Amino acid sequence: MFHLLRTVGLRAFSMASETYTSGTHSVAFVTCPNDTQARDLARGIVEKKLAACVNILPAIKSIYEWQGKIEEDNEVLLMIKTRSSKVPALAEYVRSNHPYEVAEVISLPIEQGNPPYLKWIGDIVPE
Repeated sequence: MFHLLRTVGLRAFSMASETYTSGTHSVAFVTCPNDTQARDLARGIVEKKLAACVNILPAIKSIYEWQGKIEEDNEVLLMIKTRSSKVPALAEYVRSNHPYEVAEVISLPIEQGNPPYLKWIGDIVPE
């Protein structure tokens, strides 16, 4: 019983002692035309320390208007975890390495989350 209480107490202390300022980190989304392009872009983003992690979500369907026509395409979505301060550099990297004429790069601030995970993002991605 003591071991369980000690473990719970240490975990609670760890979570309480981690501080995170809302919006310090962001999640960015980028669509890609295929898995190969998505993997190449994701690997480059992480290697250049523009993000700590990129999840590749396969098989999304996008419906959008482009040049006056309604289009429907299969795409791959990148979900990118980074510092908010890195979003402009991330967007520039994507624009420079993406096959689309107008690449999607949108981001949302992370309001809260698992403190150790948020700390890990900050440790991996320099300011």
